Amino acid sequence: MSLVKWIDFQSLGDERGSLVAVEIGMDKAVPFDIKRVYYIYHTEQGVSRGYHAHKNLKQVAICVAGKCRMVLDDGANREEVWLDCPTKGLVIEDLVWREMHDFSKDCVLLVLASEHYDESDYIRDYDDFLKQVSQ
Repeated sequence: MSLVKWIDFQSLGDERGSLVAVEIGMDKAVPFDIKRVYYIYHTEQGVSRGYHAHKNLKQVAICVAGKCRMVLDDGANREEVWLDCPTKGLVIEDLVWREMHDFSKDCVLLVLASEHYDESDYIRDYDDFLKQVSQ
């Protein structure tokens, strides 16, 4: 089973430029109600981020500018992909370890989350993560 699940967003536009609308609902692209939106930008060269999992949070990561490399790990499988297209969203399920590497200078990574911020939902130690997913 692949950890990599993409959502393709429709790009609309004309000679003035392009637009991507992100919608939720039964027939829409995002598979959960969005309760939080944030974005990561100006990440210094050589800096990696993430290194955590969530117990009960789903996310969609969209690189709206530039690119970065995402590593996903469910404790049994480890996959990596490049986020480099503003019309593709990477679905990240709960109990999946994530790491973000190799941010381009112009990278803006938009994240849509299924829940509000809750520090108690984070698993920040990889060994603890492995214990939880093996139960």
